[in-house]
Amino acid sequence: MGPLRRAAPWLLAGAAALALPAHALFDDEEARKAIVDLRGRVDANDQAAKARAAELAAVNAQLLEQLTALRRSLLELNNQLEAVRGELARLRGDDEQIARQLAEVQRAQRDAGQALDERLRKLEPVKVSVDGTEFSVDPAEKAAYDEAIATIRGGEFDKAVAALAAFQRRFPGSPYGDSVRFWHGNALYGKRDHKGAIEAFRAFVAAAPQHPRAPEALLALANSQAEMKDARAARATLDELLKTYPQSEAAQAGRQRLAALPATPARR
Repeated sequence: MGPLRRAAPWLLAGAAALALPAHALFDDEEARKAIVDLRGRVDANDQAAKARAAELAAVNAQLLEQLTALRRSLLELNNQLEAVRGELARLRGDDEQIARQLAEVQRAQRDAGQALDERLRKLEPVKVSVDGTEFSVDPAEKAAYDEAIATIRGGEFDKAVAALAAFQRRFPGSPYGDSVRFWHGNALYGKRDHKGAIEAFRAFVAAAPQHPRAPEALLALANSQAEMKDARAARATLDELLKTYPQSEAAQAGRQRLAALPATPARR
């Protein structure tokens, strides 16, 4: 192929181009510019999108980091809450135990207070009234007296004599003293120890002539003398009773007893 044949296509293309209208050439240029402009905008959008994606990735990473930190904080708070709950449960248990211990202490104090009050009551003097006279004595003294009198009322004269004698030894200055001497004489009379009864009644009247039971003591003394067949002494005692306590009930009984006594021979 010669040079002219090889150059023919290009020549034809050039001729064709020369044969195109002028406005066609300008449309292609504008199209290229539009394409270039479009590509620029696409590239700009791509760059903006990449930048936005990078920004979003950074934000997501930051949010993920914050979320992880928040989860860690929540886990720590939950652990702290469980610890607080455990401590509250322990404290509640301690409070219940303390409440039980406090109740036990209060109960023990109440029991101790009641026991102390009871002991104090046993030690505090008590008021009593015997034969029309009121006085205060120790509880132990009252208990000993009541026990001795109970043996007399029960007819246990041997025990009564022993109990009353023991009382006199234990409480020598007791306000019960006169009453104890009187009942001691009665206990001796009850066990038929007339000699002892005479001595007890005579001692009682000599020590307490104004006692309400002094007339009874003289009557009992005369009965004891009569039991010992000493009518003279019995009559003398009854005369003393009538002379000293004429208005007493014992004196009325004494008059009857005096009338029943056997006559005593006149002294020469």
